[in-house]
Amino acid sequence: MGRDRNHYRFRTAWQIQAPPGRVYTVLERVERYPEWWPQVRRLSRTGEDSATLHIRSALPYELSVTLRPVRRDPAAGILQIHMSGDMDGWARWTIGPGSAAGTPVLFEQEVEVNKRLLRICAVPGRPLFIANHRLMMRSGLRGLRALLERGLDEE
Repeated sequence: MGRDRNHYRFRTAWQIQAPPGRVYTVLERVERYPEWWPQVRRLSRTGEDSATLHIRSALPYELSVTLRPVRRDPAAGILQIHMSGDMDGWARWTIGPGSAAGTPVLFEQEVEVNKRLLRICAVPGRPLFIANHRLMMRSGLRGLRALLERGLDEE
Protein backbone atom coordinates (compact mmCIF):
# COMPACT_ATOMS: atom_id res chain seq x y z
CA MET A 1 0.00 0.00 0.00
CA GLY A 2 2.90 2.37 -0.33
CA ARG A 3 4.54 4.06 2.63
CA ASP A 4 1.40 4.10 4.72
CA ARG A 5 -2.25 3.12 4.49
CA ASN A 6 -3.22 6.82 4.31
CA HIS A 7 -0.79 7.64 1.50
CA TYR A 8 -2.12 7.83 -2.06
CA ARG A 9 -0.43 8.35 -5.39
CA PHE A 10 -2.59 8.96 -8.45
CA ARG A 11 -1.72 9.28 -12.13
CA THR A 12 -4.42 9.98 -14.74
CA ALA A 13 -3.88 10.61 -18.45
CA TRP A 14 -6.37 12.49 -20.61
CA GLN A 15 -6.50 13.31 -24.31
CA ILE A 16 -8.21 16.64 -25.12
CA GLN A 17 -9.21 17.90 -28.58
CA ALA A 18 -8.04 21.47 -28.04
CA PRO A 19 -4.75 23.34 -28.42
CA PRO A 20 -2.37 23.02 -25.45
CA GLY A 21 -2.55 26.75 -24.68
CA ARG A 22 -6.34 26.65 -24.27
CA VAL A 23 -6.14 23.56 -22.07
CA TYR A 24 -3.46 25.18 -19.91
CA THR A 25 -5.48 28.37 -19.51
CA VAL A 26 -8.59 26.49 -18.38
CA LEU A 27 -6.66 24.33 -15.90
CA GLU A 28 -4.85 27.40 -14.55
CA ARG A 29 -8.19 29.08 -13.64
CA VAL A 30 -8.90 27.02 -10.53
CA GLU A 31 -11.60 29.49 -9.45
CA ARG A 32 -13.69 28.28 -12.42
CA TYR A 33 -13.39 24.55 -11.71
CA PRO A 34 -16.83 24.42 -10.04
CA GLU A 35 -18.35 25.59 -13.36
CA TRP A 36 -17.22 22.51 -15.28
CA TRP A 37 -16.14 19.88 -12.73
CA PRO A 38 -19.21 18.70 -10.77
CA GLN A 39 -17.24 17.21 -7.86
CA VAL A 40 -15.50 20.50 -7.21
CA ARG A 41 -18.37 21.95 -5.19
CA ARG A 42 -16.97 25.37 -4.34
CA LEU A 43 -13.85 27.41 -3.99
CA SER A 44 -13.11 30.05 -1.36
CA ARG A 45 -10.21 32.47 -1.80
CA THR A 46 -8.01 32.49 1.31
CA GLY A 47 -5.31 34.82 0.03
CA GLU A 48 -3.90 36.36 -3.12
CA ASP A 49 -2.32 33.04 -4.17
CA SER A 50 -4.31 30.54 -2.14
CA ALA A 51 -7.80 29.08 -2.05
CA THR A 52 -9.73 26.33 -0.31
CA LEU A 53 -11.39 23.80 -2.58
CA HIS A 54 -14.35 21.76 -1.37
CA ILE A 55 -14.62 18.41 -3.17
CA ARG A 56 -17.20 15.67 -3.03
CA SER A 57 -17.47 12.74 -5.41
CA ALA A 58 -19.75 9.66 -5.19
CA LEU A 59 -18.98 8.68 -1.59
CA PRO A 60 -20.72 10.62 1.22
CA TYR A 61 -17.84 12.76 2.44
CA GLU A 62 -16.43 16.14 1.49
CA LEU A 63 -12.77 17.08 1.42
CA SER A 64 -11.58 20.62 2.09
CA VAL A 65 -8.13 21.34 0.75
CA THR A 66 -6.19 24.59 0.72
CA LEU A 67 -4.23 25.07 -2.49
CA ARG A 68 -1.11 27.13 -2.98
CA PRO A 69 0.64 27.36 -6.35
CA VAL A 70 4.17 25.96 -6.49
CA ARG A 71 4.89 26.14 -10.22
CA ARG A 72 3.18 27.86 -13.13
CA ASP A 73 5.12 27.30 -16.31
CA PRO A 74 3.12 27.80 -19.52
CA ALA A 75 6.16 27.09 -21.74
CA ALA A 76 6.63 23.66 -20.12
CA GLY A 77 2.87 23.12 -19.72
CA ILE A 78 3.16 22.56 -15.97
CA LEU A 79 0.82 23.65 -13.18
CA GLN A 80 1.70 22.37 -9.72
CA ILE A 81 0.13 23.08 -6.35
CA HIS A 82 0.79 22.28 -2.71
CA MET A 83 -2.24 20.94 -0.82
CA SER A 84 -3.04 21.06 2.89
CA GLY A 85 -6.07 20.38 5.03
CA ASP A 86 -7.98 17.10 4.68
CA MET A 87 -5.10 16.00 2.43
CA ASP A 88 -1.46 17.11 2.51
CA GLY A 89 0.73 16.78 -0.54
CA TRP A 90 0.89 18.00 -4.10
CA ALA A 91 -0.89 17.80 -7.44
CA ARG A 92 0.45 18.58 -10.90
CA TRP A 93 -1.00 19.02 -14.37
CA THR A 94 1.37 18.48 -17.30
CA ILE A 95 -0.01 19.58 -20.66
CA GLY A 96 1.91 18.10 -23.56
CA PRO A 97 2.34 19.35 -27.11
CA GLY A 98 -0.74 19.05 -29.30
CA SER A 99 -1.01 16.76 -32.32
CA ALA A 100 -3.72 15.45 -34.64
CA ALA A 101 -4.73 13.11 -31.80
CA GLY A 102 -5.24 16.09 -29.47
CA THR A 103 -3.41 17.40 -26.44
CA PRO A 104 -2.16 14.94 -23.82
CA VAL A 105 -2.85 15.99 -20.25
CA LEU A 106 -1.33 14.19 -17.29
CA PHE A 107 -2.62 14.63 -13.74
CA GLU A 108 -0.37 13.42 -10.92
CA GLN A 109 -1.08 13.64 -7.23
CA GLU A 110 0.63 12.40 -4.10
CA VAL A 111 -1.15 12.96 -0.80
CA GLU A 112 -1.43 11.88 2.80
CA VAL A 113 -5.04 11.80 3.97
CA ASN A 114 -5.77 13.66 7.22
CA LYS A 115 -9.57 13.53 7.34
CA ARG A 116 -10.46 11.47 10.41
CA LEU A 117 -13.21 9.38 8.76
CA LEU A 118 -10.93 8.36 5.90
CA ARG A 119 -8.08 7.50 8.25
CA ILE A 120 -10.37 5.31 10.39
CA CYS A 121 -11.66 3.50 7.28
CA ALA A 122 -8.26 3.39 5.55
CA VAL A 123 -7.84 -0.37 5.15
CA PRO A 124 -11.36 -1.51 4.23
CA GLY A 125 -12.18 1.74 2.42
CA ARG A 126 -9.06 2.09 0.28
CA PRO A 127 -10.50 0.39 -2.86
CA LEU A 128 -13.61 2.58 -2.57
CA PHE A 129 -11.53 5.75 -2.12
CA ILE A 130 -9.50 4.89 -5.23
CA ALA A 131 -12.66 4.15 -7.24
CA ASN A 132 -14.15 7.43 -5.98
CA HIS A 133 -11.09 9.30 -7.27
CA ARG A 134 -11.36 7.58 -10.68
CA LEU A 135 -15.02 8.59 -10.95
CA MET A 136 -14.11 12.17 -10.11
CA MET A 137 -11.36 12.25 -12.73
CA ARG A 138 -13.65 10.72 -15.38
CA SER A 139 -16.26 13.38 -14.65
CA GLY A 140 -13.61 16.11 -14.78
CA LEU A 141 -12.53 14.90 -18.21
CA ARG A 142 -16.12 15.02 -19.49
CA GLY A 143 -16.62 18.51 -18.04
CA LEU A 144 -13.38 19.87 -19.48
CA ARG A 145 -14.09 18.43 -22.91
CA ALA A 146 -17.62 19.88 -22.90
CA LEU A 147 -16.37 23.30 -21.80
CA LEU A 148 -13.75 23.42 -24.55
CA GLU A 149 -16.12 22.09 -27.24
CA ARG A 150 -18.71 24.78 -26.42
CA GLY A 151 -16.04 27.47 -26.33
CA LEU A 152 -17.14 28.56 -22.86
CA ASP A 153 -13.51 28.82 -21.75
CA GLU A 154 -13.09 31.91 -23.94
CA GLU A 155 -15.51 34.07 -21.98
